[in-house]
Amino acid sequence: MEAVEKKRILVIEDEVHIADGIRLNLSIQGYAVKLATDGIEGLEKWRSWKPDLIILDIMLPMIDGFSILKTIRQDDEKIPILILSARGDTKDKVKGLRYGVDDYLSKPFDLEEFLLRVDRLIKKKAWYGKEKKNQVLEYEMFEGNYYDFGDNHIDFISSKAFCIPGEIILTEQEIVLLKLFISNKGKPLSREMLLTAGWGYSKGTTTRTVDNFIVRFRKYFEKNPKNPIYFISRRSVGYIFDH
Repeated sequence: MEAVEKKRILVIEDEVHIADGIRLNLSIQGYAVKLATDGIEGLEKWRSWKPDLIILDIMLPMIDGFSILKTIRQDDEKIPILILSARGDTKDKVKGLRYGVDDYLSKPFDLEEFLLRVDRLIKKKAWYGKEKKNQVLEYEMFEGNYYDFGDNHIDFISSKAFCIPGEIILTEQEIVLLKLFISNKGKPLSREMLLTAGWGYSKGTTTRTVDNFIVRFRKYFEKNPKNPIYFISRRSVGYIFDH
């Protein structure tokens, strides 16, 4: 029988006795746990280990918890983050929510309540991932061999685009995203949907990856990349391809 991969939890906490207690109890529940005792180590382990959940203290050496939260949210909008802090006043909770935290628990805390909140956040992430994977099935992919728009010509047989910079060799991800945009011309596509289509929503990619590819497309196909007319941003929605 194939072993089920353990869900990964990163605990960023500088009080060693608290961190060790959290690790012990989470390990008993079947989670894989890593500890970080300062902000710099926390960010390094988040980038290298790709956890499924982060438990975050606010008062940390090197980089404080709110700064860590802001940094992570700039790159990953969806990873669940639970703040666990002795600072439990409303002002701090509101600040955490504004920066994108999913849950906030004040110290000292009840162990059973803590474990239930962790379980809820892990299940929420798993449910979200399944939902996003299924969304791609709602969209069709362009099946033609060639496509023209403006002064641009795309040859999907040779994986080449003939555009403003000249002849471009398209990557596999670029081809998938272009076909998705073409077949859904005029329809808003979310970053998450595009990410699922191009990369299967794997741990190594984030919604920012999609933004970087849109920047590429604008350099390839737009006469004025800073004022695009084909690959258009829609605030809080994603992108629309139109011509």
